[in-house]
Amino acid sequence: MSPRRYRRPDDRAVSPLVGVALLVALALVLAATVSATALGVADGLTSPVPTVSQSSGTYERYATGGGRYDEQVVRITHEGGDTLTVSDLELVVDASDACGKTGRLVNLPAEGDDPRPATRYVRGDDIFDNSANSVEGPIGTGDVDDDGEWSAGETAQFRLATRACRVQYGDRLEVRIVHTPTDAVVVDQLLRP
Repeated sequence: MSPRRYRRPDDRAVSPLVGVALLVALALVLAATVSATALGVADGLTSPVPTVSQSSGTYERYATGGGRYDEQVVRITHEGGDTLTVSDLELVVDASDACGKTGRLVNLPAEGDDPRPATRYVRGDDIFDNSANSVEGPIGTGDVDDDGEWSAGETAQFRLATRACRVQYGDRLEVRIVHTPTDAVVVDQLLRP
């Protein structure tokens, strides 16, 4: 016969004590989560990505139909979706198919429609025309629509410098508009002359 084990009277109180401690900890975590959400602490952790539901783009080797340029003009039209804050945007042009270069317009909008000095407005390869009035629309500040926003129906245009990057028939250009607070691409246009 095996010896019988007797329980001490204080052994039984351990299980209820552990259960109560776990319930209190769970209640504290739940209360902290609810209060952080209610007070908006979590709001600053992620910013929403604006949505451009539709856009269009054109490249014109020899431009017609107005504008200040006559050669290598790129136009991107915001056709639908959220209004974009221009200072939150960067414009990336991948012309690697045409000339092996990729350039980025930053610190938009460009004052007076002039992306110069290039050290302020261009990152990567400087494939942009940096002459006076070489950007138009919401990405510049010299036009009537320079309210700092890019809304549906508005067209941004810029010119690629023929000295830096000559685009030929059949070359591929990819233009991306990047929302810098979230590093999300909100417009991606593939253009072929």
